[in-house]
Amino acid sequence: MEDEQLLRYSRQILLPQIDIKGQQKLLDSHVLIIGLGGLGSPVALYLGAAGVGHLTLVDDDEVELSNLQRQIVHSESNVGKFKVESAKERLQSLNSECHIDIKAERLTGEALNQAITLADVVVDCSDNFATRFALNEVTQALKTPLVSAAAIRMEGQITVYDPRQAGSACYRCVYEDRGELQESCSETGVLSPLLGIMGSMQAVETVKLLTEIGETLAGRLLILDALSMSWQEIKLRQDPACPVCNPK
Repeated sequence: MEDEQLLRYSRQILLPQIDIKGQQKLLDSHVLIIGLGGLGSPVALYLGAAGVGHLTLVDDDEVELSNLQRQIVHSESNVGKFKVESAKERLQSLNSECHIDIKAERLTGEALNQAITLADVVVDCSDNFATRFALNEVTQALKTPLVSAAAIRMEGQITVYDPRQAGSACYRCVYEDRGELQESCSETGVLSPLLGIMGSMQAVETVKLLTEIGETLAGRLLILDALSMSWQEIKLRQDPACPVCNPK
């Protein structure tokens, strides 16, 4: 590790759980971030700042004025640009050493499989069930940890699905795919800093997975009621009939 890197990441290296060895793990890691909106913004900013060496950003949307209330990686000057281009520009100004790949498309099929194959951790910052179920299937098959969060109105939730842990629940165990309609922030609203809280927690869980420290949220779902600022923890258990993580 070079002197400038030691200085840049010194506050993190001072943590005995991370130290130089853990920081080097971050520098050598590759994280796939799906979605560069309200959740993906703080995730990308904090992982880039923390020294994750390689980020792949995936989002097929363009920056709109209504995004700026909560999608803090973007700015007014980037309205009309693809979100991945806007995010890459901001991240490179924050940490020029971070290698950033961008994909201005919605990955499906073999393209999704290939992108996840190359990643150490996948962070789900998407806003639709179809993407979440697809990410779950591929990460389960490839044994890649998936850090998942969601937020709407004044409520947020976060967990980690880690298929490397025997008997661990997956997204399909928790949310059955019944083709139900989902609510969106554009219809019901969302408190801006709530997304910052949940996205920052996703970044923390990702760093823990990459450096192999602490206890992750695998097997636990945290739910935040921001209006009362109260947390609830739910234990997650594998569904014995789940066709994804426990096929017959």
